[in-house]
Amino acid sequence: MPNLAIIPARGGSKRIPKKNIKQFLGKPIIAYSIEAALTCGLFDTVMVSTDDIEISDISIKYGADVPFIRSAETSNDFATTFEVINEVVSNFEANNQKFEYICCIYPCAPFVTAIKLIKSFDVLKNNQFDSVFPIMPFSFPIQRAIKHKNNRLNYFFPEFSLSRSQDLEKSYHDAGQFYWLKTDVCLYKKQILTENSGGFIIDEIEGQDIDNEADWHLAEMKYRFLNG
Repeated sequence: MPNLAIIPARGGSKRIPKKNIKQFLGKPIIAYSIEAALTCGLFDTVMVSTDDIEISDISIKYGADVPFIRSAETSNDFATTFEVINEVVSNFEANNQKFEYICCIYPCAPFVTAIKLIKSFDVLKNNQFDSVFPIMPFSFPIQRAIKHKNNRLNYFFPEFSLSRSQDLEKSYHDAGQFYWLKTDVCLYKKQILTENSGGFIIDEIEGQDIDNEADWHLAEMKYRFLNG
């Protein structure tokens, strides 16, 4: 059974206008996700789910398919990634196309590479996980997190206030780059992160959440550093 890459890229970005097709070091940022998916050799179909004609045209230019336009219900500010994936799968199944594995790759993830997709797919299959996605270590132990309220500071976890940072358990967060899914299992459970999900660890320099212009410039700096 074939594999599918879904790149969800709606047109309604507010904090960074036209974020998904904004120029990132010389080409639209979505092009990096498309190119990684195309070159890894894992996918029978690489498609972009979008409600925006300009995004559609650029995606096709860089080699992706746009077999249908995303619905208004999955294009609003509150639509979840799972809802987008479910809609895509339903559209393909209506045409008698099914996929054993799906990789949802975000459009603003220039640090995604073919090698990462291949290695993380191996983690998924070799461990028989429901899903796998890249995770990054927190730069400081979350057990020592501090809350700031009414100009006062308090520990979230006072029991660790005197603990040495090197003695605390390492913690990670979702890198927000891509998700591998075993299609039938995740759709049945209606979630991406299940009790049988695995992580693919990446370094802090290999990812950047991009929510504003400062994040954007930081991502470009990291990319230049990694790629000479």
